[in-house]
Amino acid sequence: IIMGTIMTMSSSNWLMAWIGLELNMLAILPIISKPKTTRASEATIKYFLTQAIASAMMLLSSTTNAWQTGSWDILELKNKFSTTIMTLSLMMKMGAAPIHFWLPEVLQGTTLQTALLITTWQKLAPISLMYMISNNIQPALLMSAGILSMIVGGLGGINQTQLRKTMAYSSINNLGWTIMIMALSPNLAVMNIFIYMIMTTPIFLMMTSTSTKTLQNLTTTWTTSTATTLSIALLMLSTSGLPPFTGFLPKMLALNELITQKLTTLATLAIMTSLVSLLFYLRITYLIMVLTSPMT
Repeated sequence: IIMGTIMTMSSSNWLMAWIGLELNMLAILPIISKPKTTRASEATIKYFLTQAIASAMMLLSSTTNAWQTGSWDILELKNKFSTTIMTLSLMMKMGAAPIHFWLPEVLQGTTLQTALLITTWQKLAPISLMYMISNNIQPALLMSAGILSMIVGGLGGINQTQLRKTMAYSSINNLGWTIMIMALSPNLAVMNIFIYMIMTTPIFLMMTSTSTKTLQNLTTTWTTSTATTLSIALLMLSTSGLPPFTGFLPKMLALNELITQKLTTLATLAIMTSLVSLLFYLRITYLIMVLTSPMT
């Protein structure tokens, strides 16, 4: 898995980048199917099919571009059709809307450690490729996909009781911010995704250590591990982008960039969708802090 990602991130050629992604995808399949349950097998097949389709789209895009320009170089993706198909395939690999349907299902069907791997490490290769071709992608495509991911991530997480599905929608929501700002400031997009990964990793690790998989489990962990439960609550608020937590910084910089570029309507829309996602993070925090703490 590590070798596949590094191979993709360090290649300057579409064919090598594709081989790296394939290696990465084939390596994670046995890890997803490790629990001997039907849900895990189903999650593995869903993951394989979506990634295989995205890989095929990637090959189609790079081949068409090579046919038109005579170059397999990643930075030479000049063909408009190729760029659009490539962007969609990378969004499919990451699990961004509108091709996000596989992500909550796959995370729900596997273990918490594997869910952590899929929501963090597995995004590095597609994000780095998107960063490399960001100058050639139409900004309207990235911004539309970004706003859509924010809306889907916000609305999808509201009704969830399973924490892995909640984290999947949280991932889709944060990817929305990353993709939207990729059109204006790719460096800011990379910073945003890295901060998200830094905040998500301890949440998953603490959920693993306390064997917490549902909201109901989360309400009963206060008595056994108070510090861990409190940390999960604060990290959830940070991921939502609530000031003064760390997660607020990339969102504030992204909004500042949008307003500087005279995209005030888009900034307002981003704030509105952020409020929707804040709702389910606050619900989790309320369940932990208010309902279960001995102080009440």
